[in-house]
Amino acid sequence: MLTDDGKHLYISWNEYHELIERLALKVHASGWQFDQILCLARGGMRPGDMLSRIFDKPLAIMSTSSYRAEAGTIQGRLDMAKYITLPRGELSGRVLLVDDLADSGVTLAAVAERLRGLPAIQELRSAVLWTKAISTYTPDYFVEVLPTSPWIHQPFEDYDNISIETLIKRHATEE
Repeated sequence: MLTDDGKHLYISWNEYHELIERLALKVHASGWQFDQILCLARGGMRPGDMLSRIFDKPLAIMSTSSYRAEAGTIQGRLDMAKYITLPRGELSGRVLLVDDLADSGVTLAAVAERLRGLPAIQELRSAVLWTKAISTYTPDYFVEVLPTSPWIHQPFEDYDNISIETLIKRHATEE
């Protein structure tokens, strides 16, 4: 649900899963055949995992980070992992790069540039759930364009504020 002022978008688990399914349908409808999926951690892990299962393709993971200050709401310097984790071999062939959103576009553009420099990658395309209007990078596949570029409140973010102590208290009556 988008707030009246257009500054915040709240997503439920059901909406989140539906967006991933719609993204899968868009990729499929394009007719493009890919060999591997590379998801960007952390935001792209859930969409990447689900797309990997739907398309039955190996999933690779690359950690990136730029949102740290103010409880993860202020973008800072982009850090990219030196190594990419995959089940076997190297990232190669036709690769689908997956993240949750194209926000400023900085992360996706930097990762795409780095990957296009790898000789084993024949073709690279990108897929996200949301593209914000302020993004300088336009993914090949996306489900929604967000004209007001709101802050997106994803359902799993509740866990950003839950400690193990909170869980112990919450589940103490179950024992």
